[in-house]
This record gives sequence, structure tokens and C-alpha cells, in this order.
Amino acid sequence: MTAIIQEWHLPPAALTLPRQTVHVWYVSLEQPAPLTHQLEQLLSSDERERAARFHFEHDRRRFIVGHGALRTLLGRYLQVEPTRLEFCYGAYGKPYLAEESTGGALRFNLAHSHELAVYAFTREGEVGIDIEHIHPLADLDHIAARFFSKAESTILLGLPEDQRLMAFFNCWTRKEAYIKARGEGLSHPLDQFQVSLIPGEPTQLLKVEGSPEEVSRWFMTAFVPSSWLCSHLNG
Repeated sequence: MTAIIQEWHLPPAALTLPRQTVHVWYVSLEQPAPLTHQLEQLLSSDERERAARFHFEHDRRRFIVGHGALRTLLGRYLQVEPTRLEFCYGAYGKPYLAEESTGGALRFNLAHSHELAVYAFTREGEVGIDIEHIHPLADLDHIAARFFSKAESTILLGLPEDQRLMAFFNCWTRKEAYIKARGEGLSHPLDQFQVSLIPGEPTQLLKVEGSPEEVSRWFMTAFVPSSWLCSHLNG
């Protein structure tokens, strides 16, 4: 199944998340110092230690805003104080809510690129999201040959020059969203499954080597906030 988000809406005062629904948010990580300080107070001691390890101040601030915003959103959905939320992590680093800190089931995923973060939330199944800033790549062909499936690389190289950059980022974000939804990270080789990538065509997971049933399990969506490209997957 495919869809594309064509319109963004301001959030309601009270957040509810019906079943069989995915909410997607995007947040600017460039926030004024007072708000950044407020968000920092929501972080756990572990998160503050991680923030302190960044070499550059702007990276530290973006981490604080990104994780503080995540806690704020989760707290609103679950009607729980953001500071009470506890996280656990899958074998390959995918974050989950520790059930004892929430009292309700909620799946989420997040990604960031430059000054923008995106979040996906759902009550059913798994969800993955990725975002990339679209920028010229001198080694686009080399990256595609290394990471994409043979079919994807062939399609990419056969496209007109003015479509190839968008097609590349279509492919990359969709692949990242898929492996993040599965919680496998790069332990799942990127060349072992195929996604759609031609600009203007439906956003789809097309093929998974050795697991043909996977294609029907996932719902994939693409959207473009500003000059970024983002894909999310729910199954």
C-alpha cells in the first residue's frame, strides 16, 4: 500500500492516536536557548551525558531539542510526564518505550537530518522513518552500486540526469525506513530488497529476497518537507 502526505496540519490541543493510524511530525532542531534549556530538563541523566559528549555546540543543542521533543510528544499521547518515560533498545539499537513507564502501548521512530527531525507514532505494528537533506552527490553511482540492489542500480542509471538525484534519495530513505521499521539496522543488507525509486511513481516496497510475503505486510508513505525527503513505513 502507498500514500503521500501532501498537506501538513497544526496539532490539536489534545492528542489522540486511533488504531490503524500513523502520525508523522516534523520539528525544527534550531530553537532559542530558553526553549532548549526547558527541553534539556526533560532528559534522563543518560541522555544528558550523551548530549555532553558532542564536540560541537550546535550538535549538542540539536540532540537536546530532538530528544526533548520526542519526550514531549510521547508524554502528550500517553498523558504521562515526559520525565517519567523510560526507553529500552532492541538488539540493533531501535528505541522502544519501557512498558512499566507508560501504561499504554505506543510504537515510535525518529530520524534527523541537518536542522530537521521527524517522528512517527502508531499503536499497532512497527514503524520506521528516515529523512535526508537533498544535496548533490559526486559519487552517487558508486554509492548506488555498493548499497542498492542490482535492479535498483540499473533503474537509477537508466534515468535522465535530471531525475537521478531525487531517485537516489527516494531509494535511500525508503530503504532506511524499512530496516528501521524491522529494527535490524544495517544487519539487513540493503541490496537484499527492492523499493520503488522513480520520481512520480507510487512509493512501494517491491521485493524482499527470500521473503515474498513481506511486501504485503508494510504500508509505505513518502513526503517532502521543504528541501528534505522523508519516507516512513508501518507494518
